Amino acid sequence: MGLLDKYKILLDTAKSADILDLQVAEQEGVLQIRGTAPNADVKNKLWDIYNQIDPNFLSGDVVMNVDVSSAIVGSEVRVITESTNLNIRKGPGTDQPIVGKAAKDEVITLISRANDQWWLVRTRDGEEGYCYAQYLEPIG
Repeated sequence: MGLLDKYKILLDTAKSADILDLQVAEQEGVLQIRGTAPNADVKNKLWDIYNQIDPNFLSGDVVMNVDVSSAIVGSEVRVITESTNLNIRKGPGTDQPIVGKAAKDEVITLISRANDQWWLVRTRDGEEGYCYAQYLEPIG
């Protein structure tokens, strides 16, 4: 079974969810999915489907670079780590690659709460990804 078949439901969902500039390519045994989701719920749904097909993303045969449209305004949260930077990850899990960091006491934008443990955030520099929710505190 090829990757396009294995991840058919993921790709069908991306196509039907109005992902802007959706790009799908298979390169060297890895399926590349790129584009801009209209909202955080769509991005979270794609990650949920991916996790159902490949629990805990163990096979590593998908690279999903789907950002949320920057037109979405979110609330601000403060990083409340004890002393270190907070990792921002590509997907909701510690096995996902780190795509950025947020400093202790830095204020970043909460795009959505993917689940109780992982929140989708964006830094002032435009880095977008998932952070462990216990290290974020809503402001206001």
